[in-house]
Amino acid sequence: QVQLVESGGGLVQAGGSLRLSCAASGSIFSINVMGWYRQAPGKQRELVADITSGGNTNYVDSVKGRFTISRDKAKNTVYLQMNSLKSEDTAVYYCNAARMGWGIRQYDYWGQGTQVTVSS
Repeated sequence: QVQLVESGGGLVQAGGSLRLSCAASGSIFSINVMGWYRQAPGKQRELVADITSGGNTNYVDSVKGRFTISRDKAKNTVYLQMNSLKSEDTAVYYCNAARMGWGIRQYDYWGQGTQVTVSS
């Protein structure tokens, strides 16, 4: 089992910044991809960004150039730095830890979610 604890959400004005943190504990040795997803009211959950154990990153087009995903291996923590926030970034953000193998998501874990609200 892997436990994920998110922090850093809140209310910010458009154009502002927030940094989300996700601390992982438990059987993290099996995890090779960690990412951030978000779900806005009435919409499906979508991938925002992820990072592999090798350091490769991936972003949804709508956040490229504004968001940066990073990790601190020593702290087992993944971060999402969000700059130039827009009202459409408002959502609950979820941390995800996954085991990928042979191109398949074998299993994954979710955090409890943290609310990000961007006021215009």
